[in-house]
Amino acid sequence: MTIQTIKTTPYGDQKPGTSGLRKRVTVYQQPNYVENYIQAIFDSLEGFEGKTLVIGGDGRFYNDVAIQKAIRIAAANGFGKVLVGQGGILSTPAASHVIRHYKAFGGLVLSASHNPGGPEGDFGIKYNIGNGGPAPEKITDAVYARSKVIDSYKTVDAPDIALGQIGTQRVGDMVVEVIDPVADYAALMETLFDFGAIRALFASGFRMTFDAMSAVTGPYAHKILEDMLGAPKGTVVNGTPSPSFNDGHPDPNLVYCKDMHDLLMTPAGPDFGAASDGDGDRNLIIGKNRFVTPSDSLALLAANAHLAPGYKGGIAGIARSMPTSAAADRVAEKLGIEMHETPTGWKFFGNLLDAGRVTICGEESAGTGSNHVREKDGLWAVLLWLNILAVRKQGVDQIVREHWATYGRNYYTRHDYEEVDAAIANKLMDDLRAQLPGLPGKTFGDDLQVAYADDFTYHDPVDGSTSARQGVRIGFSDGSRIVVRLSGTGTVGATLRLYLERYEAADGRHDLDTQLALEPLIGLADQLIGIKQRTGRQEPSVIT
Repeated sequence: MTIQTIKTTPYGDQKPGTSGLRKRVTVYQQPNYVENYIQAIFDSLEGFEGKTLVIGGDGRFYNDVAIQKAIRIAAANGFGKVLVGQGGILSTPAASHVIRHYKAFGGLVLSASHNPGGPEGDFGIKYNIGNGGPAPEKITDAVYARSKVIDSYKTVDAPDIALGQIGTQRVGDMVVEVIDPVADYAALMETLFDFGAIRALFASGFRMTFDAMSAVTGPYAHKILEDMLGAPKGTVVNGTPSPSFNDGHPDPNLVYCKDMHDLLMTPAGPDFGAASDGDGDRNLIIGKNRFVTPSDSLALLAANAHLAPGYKGGIAGIARSMPTSAAADRVAEKLGIEMHETPTGWKFFGNLLDAGRVTICGEESAGTGSNHVREKDGLWAVLLWLNILAVRKQGVDQIVREHWATYGRNYYTRHDYEEVDAAIANKLMDDLRAQLPGLPGKTFGDDLQVAYADDFTYHDPVDGSTSARQGVRIGFSDGSRIVVRLSGTGTVGATLRLYLERYEAADGRHDLDTQLALEPLIGLADQLIGIKQRTGRQEPSVIT
């Protein structure tokens, strides 16, 4: 095998965000852009000589091209083996499981998650470490530093791998094994959940719809829901992965899954609706006449996890991202288990999961998961919901109402302002930070007294690392919160996220419209932050 060293010049924009490097496809198509970034990753790692690397993605446009480049660069850099999903397909949670199951050194996950695909859409590359989780900041910082000075990359002159053909091939001295992307993941799910009980649920006439959004979970859902669990054919819709997600937006929220939501609100609709996103790590849960917010879903799954065989001994603890509502905190308190608040980004859960401090984790952005992998897992959340429904023999709405009657309800919403001018967004955040020292003790309106105001800093209890400036929190004495942060997942301008939360006690009113219940906080947030005035936006791009 002849290893080629190709001269290159660095790009200055290869700083990974919350979950890898996401850019427009046209950016990735620049000469050596993919090669520079992958070589920068390998240059930042040690000890992988002869080891196994997992590669897979969500099937979006440019996936196949980037995978072939990655395989050749891996061979030139000394990896002994690559495991790659058939057709280049591996959902993000399945990739995490494959890394763990086969004790691989790490993996490259090629995805921009819930962002749109196609030639004019987005693309992304993320490195996951040997525990199956996203690389921690010390690695991503090193990758960025290397990308700014890189002057060459290594590759080999070899033909493309036949990605459609399961089995073993070679690239130079390196073995490439194309694997069934679904089999190992489906086997794992069968160990966690009572498939017999869920089969009986479907056999009883229970109806659901699962929207794979023309994205990666289609093959997984067809196999598990329809083939293994006996859901009728047609339960899974939009189940064939498309490079452009069939020109849709693969984000499982009420904007892009409005038709499903509307169907579930009718007498003729099915009993249960669910969806997952581009790379399979997010979920949407809707019951008959009841949308379940991601924050509530996390709390409900944690409270009922013991009903599934994989969690029958109880859970060690719960972790949530800082902007996620405090609904799960009340479950942890009642169960007498640990509760952790982390920055946004699944990588921050990894240490807690590895240390056995927590079992279930979640983010308000529709990501929930457990210690079975080191990524959020959309289909896992759907299966745990099905397991709970099968055991409790109640509908989603009844389960949610009983939960609120026990723990109270956290009214919660997120307002997104997308593609805001980055300079305006950064100045807005800086000016808000400058206000923080003077806010505690102030009272707004009749009863909103500020209890604390800070820019969230996370101190990892496992490795002692610190992550600062993770989002502004303004907390009130009644448990209400206003949270503001800039997202790390957009590819154009800045995405400003505003989170609003108000707690209603167990004996309070749980049937209010969310936006009406939060109206005082929405008004106060605009008064304090001035988003409308400063961005010129009268309404958020998306409300969830």
